[in-house]
Amino acid sequence: MAVSSTAADGRDETRTGDSREAMCPHRLVLEHVTSRWGALVLIELLEGSHRFSELRRAIGRSARVSEKMLTQTLQTLERDGLVHRDAKPVIPPRVDYSLTGLGREAAEQVRALALWTERRMADVEEARRAYDETRAPRARVS
Repeated sequence: MAVSSTAADGRDETRTGDSREAMCPHRLVLEHVTSRWGALVLIELLEGSHRFSELRRAIGRSARVSEKMLTQTLQTLERDGLVHRDAKPVIPPRVDYSLTGLGREAAEQVRALALWTERRMADVEEARRAYDETRAPRARVS
């Protein structure tokens, strides 16, 4: 399958590969970026660098994330080149997380989707109501 898109510099990009394949590299990155914690981390880091505990608290306002899950998410995003981990050799240790250029680009896309969701939530709820009404069991009249 060929996928066509517009690059940041305006060029038309065409990629081949089947995004339905489970091990497709760009599908894995898409899963990392759009995962529950990946999206929240990226959006939060758009505001600036955070220490681990700051990031956990900030994300915790909307959902409770375990230390293990946040660590795994940060490592995955770092491996993908989206997050930079800056460990300073001080006592006590200080580690800051920030977005790379690539990460900022991805985070802006994720934030745009999150904002769209907020703007269109009333329409989604109405669609859900309409869907549920058509599938609700009908009361029998005796």
